[in-house]
Amino acid sequence: MHEMSLAQSIVEIVENVSKQNGNKPVVSITLKVGELSGVEIQSLMQSFKIAALDTVMENATINIERPEGTAWCMLCAKTVPLHRIGDACPECGGFQLKVNGGNEFRVSELELKNEE
Repeated sequence: MHEMSLAQSIVEIVENVSKQNGNKPVVSITLKVGELSGVEIQSLMQSFKIAALDTVMENATINIERPEGTAWCMLCAKTVPLHRIGDACPECGGFQLKVNGGNEFRVSELELKNEE
């Protein structure tokens, strides 16, 4: 399950940012997980529960943004929606597609607790 290693990597990144900011606890993080990224959201969320135990991220809210997949069709010469790698172009039925969106996986926002 590669979602566990992804969750562990994100926790590590978030811990480093927290450490650079005085070990402040994390309130929330927002992830961009593209439709074509190959990441199973439910497995990722379960992995976060385990990976975040006893870390600054343990009580953080995790928000997921899910950009839709798109690809450039070489036959149509335009960008088309693509929901799975290997699907045909919805316009012409061709398979000469190059993914150009929806394959990202990254932390897009991170909110640390303000100590007052």
